[in-house]
Amino acid sequence: MFAGTNIDDIIVLTVLFLSARAAGRPTPGRIWLGQYLGVALLVAAAAAVAVGLAIVPERWVGLLGLIPFGLGVKGLVTAVRAGADGVAPAPVVATGTMSVVAVTVANGADNIAVYTPLFRTIGVADSVVTVAVFAVGVALWCLAGSWLGAHRDVIAVVRRFGYWLVPAVFMLIGAVIVLRSGVLSRLAGG
Repeated sequence: MFAGTNIDDIIVLTVLFLSARAAGRPTPGRIWLGQYLGVALLVAAAAAVAVGLAIVPERWVGLLGLIPFGLGVKGLVTAVRAGADGVAPAPVVATGTMSVVAVTVANGADNIAVYTPLFRTIGVADSVVTVAVFAVGVALWCLAGSWLGAHRDVIAVVRRFGYWLVPAVFMLIGAVIVLRSGVLSRLAGG
């Protein structure tokens, strides 16, 4: 799930590492720190919202899967429009740790919609394991972004397919949450 919700981060990290190589700003260390802090903020926000959702009856929590599914549909529509208009994504501009945090949070704010129902449905122990996996995922993403940032031809490929892949993954995650929860059978059966 980390990979699916953060595919777009590969583009951001690649551009940041390219900038670090070309202009020396932000430094690789600031990129790593900013990415970790940004993801930590996103996870903390999702966990807080999930705790707040404890008032939602368990049998209806699966409907929260409609949030990432809807975001996926929205992203798919945006990708189709961008493809039809030939609009290129805006370049990422960051110079220090806090700007990397800001870019990470802004780019990943939609992740809260995916992480919230997950944390709400899997419990505390599994949430701790998930956060640990996310920490490893951030390291892998930074390494991948650094490697990709050294290969300009790779950026074009990631940009080309990232717009389609991210919405598809969001839709898949949302559908899995809804289907696994059994909420559809409750809606159909009354």
